[in-house]
Amino acid sequence: MKRLLAAALALCVATPALARKVAGVDFPDTIDVAGQKLQLNGAGLRKRFVIKVYAGGLYLPEPSKDAASVVAADVPKRVRMVFLRTVTKQQVMDAYREGFEKNSGGPGLKDLLAKLDRIAEAIPAELRQGAEMFVTYVPAQGTTVGAAGGGKVTVEGKEFADALFKNWLGASPADDDLKAAMLGR
Repeated sequence: MKRLLAAALALCVATPALARKVAGVDFPDTIDVAGQKLQLNGAGLRKRFVIKVYAGGLYLPEPSKDAASVVAADVPKRVRMVFLRTVTKQQVMDAYREGFEKNSGGPGLKDLLAKLDRIAEAIPAELRQGAEMFVTYVPAQGTTVGAAGGGKVTVEGKEFADALFKNWLGASPADDDLKAAMLGR
């Protein structure tokens, strides 16, 4: 009886958590990035006023509830966005620019914004409802932005990655509720 109970408990502990569903979008428990398994840290909705813009999920090697630590960590990480309404490239780029200005201002902002302009190549003119976009950082490679119907662009440098991830996790994120959800709060 004790062996059966021990086996049942071990099975429960070894069973992975179920994938998370946000606004009808499935976020798998784990993904592979550059040969490393990343775990879903949290997922939620990006809203602009009351309008649902996208469902977003944050993937990390180890769970964390500390935004500053997540940004500072020189480890693979990914934000996956699935759009719930159609948005334009200009709207996405404006949101990123605003996030850079609010969270990464200072003497290096001009250089960061120039690098930000490079990712526009990866974003199609419109991201229609259901379109996916990824922001993936891999140490020594850089930050890759990719979108359905667009392409992929990689921008070198940890400083750029930090600035981009601060759009979700910085002191002035685009959406406080999404930040909390991505941090599993």
